[in-house]
Amino acid sequence: MLFQEASFIDRLKRARAAGFAAVEMSTPELFNHPAQEVASALQKEGLECVLFNMPAGDWNAGERGLAALQRAEDFERSLEVTADYAARLKCPRVHCLAGLTSERDSSDAIYRQNLERAVRVLGSIGVEVVIEPINQRSMPGYHLSSLPHAAATIEAVSENLPPELRGSLKLLFDFFHCQIMHGDLTMNLRKYADLIGHVQVAGVPDRAEPDNRQEVNFPPLFQLLRHELAYTGHIGLEYHPRRSTEEGLGWLERLTE
Repeated sequence: MLFQEASFIDRLKRARAAGFAAVEMSTPELFNHPAQEVASALQKEGLECVLFNMPAGDWNAGERGLAALQRAEDFERSLEVTADYAARLKCPRVHCLAGLTSERDSSDAIYRQNLERAVRVLGSIGVEVVIEPINQRSMPGYHLSSLPHAAATIEAVSENLPPELRGSLKLLFDFFHCQIMHGDLTMNLRKYADLIGHVQVAGVPDRAEPDNRQEVNFPPLFQLLRHELAYTGHIGLEYHPRRSTEEGLGWLERLTE
């Protein structure tokens, strides 16, 4: 979501120039580029890819994921593509998007079956699968729209997995979505800490930089993650810069001073 004023490959150059050593790729544009081209660009810039979104259907037509939809062949193809890209990009985790649904009960059975299939395929090659609850204001109709639903899904799917794969399905905890869905960020971080595989952040309410112009006080939450909860993973910056990405990075510089 950062460096959107540049072409996809050029965003990697801009990220490195801005001081980042790792990136996540939540854009469907990734799959418009051969995996080896992206892998070469990452290597050239000295960047690590720590997460990307699995193919999510026809994004331009409004689709937002396949896992909860009754489209087994499409989902299976998405797994094949994901496994290839994850191996070539040396990416340790992927986000499996649920999609937009209207039949909660029937879709949930499909969702769990597809997630189990994803973990069996991707976990066997050392790739973690994460799922992200998304608030209904940002994405009306998204199947996974609460932290309790995500936790119950992880528990139910994990029960059917062999012991060596039970830690391969995790929660993507996004501060922005949590604040809109539930609030109580500190307590929710503590409650779901054992399930968290990746973290993303954006300012609330406008999804811009997570700075002091937002309603959330972010520095204590980052301290909570690193120290009390001993989170050692990356924090993805999934926000819409107010101007250029570089102009908006002052909040990060102040945070790390």
